[in-house]
Parts: sequence; C-alpha cells; structure tokens
Amino acid sequence: MSEHEKIDYLEFPASDLSAEKAFFGAIFGWSFVDHGPDYVAFSKAGVEGGFHRSALSAKTEGGSALVVFYSRDLEQTLTKIEKAGGSIIKPIFSFPGGRRFHFCDPCGNEFAVWSEEKSV
Repeated sequence: MSEHEKIDYLEFPASDLSAEKAFFGAIFGWSFVDHGPDYVAFSKAGVEGGFHRSALSAKTEGGSALVVFYSRDLEQTLTKIEKAGGSIIKPIFSFPGGRRFHFCDPCGNEFAVWSEEKSV
C-alpha cells in the first residue's frame, strides 16, 4: 500500500528489458509485468518499480542515486550476480557497520549489496 510522502516506486533505464528480467529474476526472485515493448514493471523487490527502454544507464559517477540491497551472505550474493552476468565494479570492502560491494547489471546500471561485518 502506498504511504503518504514515502518512496513508492523506482524506475531504471535499460537497453535490454529481457536481460534485466532474467538477471533480477534469477538473483533476487523479482516478478515482472510487461507494459508494451518499452516498459516492464517489477515487484517482490522490497519496493515496486520498473525498467524503461533507454540507451542510458544509472551510475554514481554520473550523479545517480545508489540503490543498495541487503544480503545475509555477501559472498553468496556476489557469486549469484557474477553467474547471472553482472559485473563486480567494486570488490567487497569494509565500511563502518558492515561490508559491501558494487555491481553493474547487464545494462550497466550500478547497484550495491551490503551486509554486517562477519563475526570472527
């Protein structure tokens, strides 16, 4: 249910909508609904959103916001991303409160995944 003045929906550019559906479906279990040839909506992502056909991509170096996923097993999620065709652009690193890495999806959009520090 939509909440007043809360983030409700995210949209990302994508040059290949089929590749995005395969990638995010395989890794995170998202569901998709096509809305014509140039737009696909996603759900089961924590927030709903969509991909619109575009030759552009969203990257932090260009000023884009960074969407960060959470994982209980950072290494396992990294492996799933690589196997599904994603590229790791910043390997796992520590920051105050946890560890994370950055990746690009098949269309070049940048995302990150974080987890708490591992107990030793």
